[in-house]
Amino acid sequence: MQTSAIILAAGAGKRMHSNTNKVLHNLCGRPIVEHVIRACQDIGISSFYVVIGRDASQVRERLGEAYTYVLQAEQLGTGHAALQVKPYYQNEPNVFVLCGDAPLITGTTLEQMQAIHLEAQADATILTAIFPRPGDYGRVLRDAKGQVCGLVEAKDANSEQKAIKEINTGFFCFRAEALFEALDQLTNDNAQGEYYLTDVIQSIYQKGGRVASYVLEDNNESLGINDRVRLAQAEGVLRQRIRNKLMLGGVTFLQPESCLIDETVTIGQDTVVYPGVILEGNTSIGRNCIIGPQTRLIDCQVGDGVSIEFSVARQSKIDDNCVIGPYAYLRPQTELATGVKVGDFVELKNSQVGVGSKIPHLSYVGDATIGSHVNIGAGTIFVNYDGRKKYRSQIEDDAFIGCNSNLVAPVHIGQEAYVAAGSTITKDVPAGSLALARSRQENKEGWVARRKQ
Repeated sequence: MQTSAIILAAGAGKRMHSNTNKVLHNLCGRPIVEHVIRACQDIGISSFYVVIGRDASQVRERLGEAYTYVLQAEQLGTGHAALQVKPYYQNEPNVFVLCGDAPLITGTTLEQMQAIHLEAQADATILTAIFPRPGDYGRVLRDAKGQVCGLVEAKDANSEQKAIKEINTGFFCFRAEALFEALDQLTNDNAQGEYYLTDVIQSIYQKGGRVASYVLEDNNESLGINDRVRLAQAEGVLRQRIRNKLMLGGVTFLQPESCLIDETVTIGQDTVVYPGVILEGNTSIGRNCIIGPQTRLIDCQVGDGVSIEFSVARQSKIDDNCVIGPYAYLRPQTELATGVKVGDFVELKNSQVGVGSKIPHLSYVGDATIGSHVNIGAGTIFVNYDGRKKYRSQIEDDAFIGCNSNLVAPVHIGQEAYVAAGSTITKDVPAGSLALARSRQENKEGWVARRKQ
């Protein structure tokens, strides 16, 4: 079926009390509105009309140019917003009209709506839900035969209508011709003085059109985000979905509710995630890893068989069988080859570490290239900054750097070279050499007694 989607994303979102547009607030790694778009993409929809208003340029920049953007210059209601699409519409016979601030809708639900719409040969199909306490949701009106005959906003409803428990979720599928014909005839004779999209349903019904409906199975999918409280509610639901999907795919969570995993994250089979783990952005984790406890990874690529505990990594690449932590910090552009050990209180930044190398404790490695099977002793500092400019250091394969050494960049340590503990290295060290750069020890016997006198 040729179906497009109109995404209503022009609202001001005043109750968010934010300088960020409501639909651009982050939810599990994506802006709110992108979750709605992806649900449509899950059922093959590729033609989108995104109605924008406040912060229009920001919305376009964040979502990209894959969509047709339609500006609603004045906020005159949802019906007015949908009508702005008419001059741009490309003749797909059917169209979804969806709220851009309801990110929990799923492709499965949209697919079921679409199937009902086609089977009934409907002019309009509405997604409804049953709420024991409908509150400020619009109510669904049905005729004597049980067909939907209209919708009424809570502010416009009388006492009898307010007793109805079936509510309008704000998700519709229309025969496009019927939609735009009804939109052209809307009025704003209501409590809000706005042009309601919901009035289209009554208009289609009164002209003898067919209005079908589908009752939502999971009411969480209808949750619209109007404030930070609902944003937190939506995040809780979506994060549980993400964890459940990962667990069903072969990932073990030892305390699932304590872990925050973005929708953009992938994790391989037989990986174990300990409590307090946060995985964000474009992070991918391989098979048979141990992640956590208390570990945060942002935009990281992690191979198979990796162990990371009590550590933070950002925009880093970690190959197979590495061991990280506890209390390590990998800053952007860190790359660890297979079998690297990064121990406690080690910080790396913009550095590449070769196969099997070890940085076990208490070291800072910045702007360095370290070869394979190198040992970096405890307390080693790569001195990469002179106050104006940063410089790189290079350590060749099989080198050994003694404890409490300072490598003042730019410096080159040759293959199989040794740096004696406590040295401050300011010159290159040739391959196979031993570098000592410290004062000769002198013992002054009897000095303590003389000092006391």
